[in-house]
Amino acid sequence: MKLHGYFRSSAAYRVRIALNLKGLGAEHLPHHLRKGEQRAPAYLAINPQGLVPALENDAGAVLTQSVAIIEWLDETHPNPPLLPKDALQRAKVRAFALAIACDTHPVQNLKVLARLRELGLPEEKVQDWAAWVNREGLSACETLIMDEPGPFCFGAAPTLADLCLVPQLANARRFGVGVSAYPRLLKAEAAAKALPAFANAAPEKQPDAE
Repeated sequence: MKLHGYFRSSAAYRVRIALNLKGLGAEHLPHHLRKGEQRAPAYLAINPQGLVPALENDAGAVLTQSVAIIEWLDETHPNPPLLPKDALQRAKVRAFALAIACDTHPVQNLKVLARLRELGLPEEKVQDWAAWVNREGLSACETLIMDEPGPFCFGAAPTLADLCLVPQLANARRFGVGVSAYPRLLKAEAAAKALPAFANAAPEKQPDAE
């Protein structure tokens, strides 16, 4: 398999964690987002959105969107499972993950922040926007799992929820968000980061890290 990504991309970070948890190897092909390499014609032929990650499987099929990639990995390599068997819990895990992957991360990503700068917002306001988005999303996520057993987001093992949470907390810190306001999320993060699969997927551990 080939994983197209970028060391600081939280979406690619999620997929790296999933690959590690599943014990799967992949050739990592970096595309420097700040240099616009994701808009190169060769990469647009792989992913017309010009976003990372994209995963090419061994048969050459291309998958895009991190959550879809992770669910495909979970279906084709079911151990360890990243979604609960119980339908209600599975829906709760997906809802938590999508609160981050759909409603938080995209609104503060590089593409949106670049557009805010193009519209003339001063850098201080751009950074304030990103911090506000993170606070809004993480506050909701804290409440969503407040009564869930730990140490992970949903019980004794990591799920799709944890794969989305850990990269988003890293984003929040980069934008100066005081994450101590989210003790339940930090509990799940600590449990996750104690696992080599999470630790080895961290941005600073990647070959293309700046």
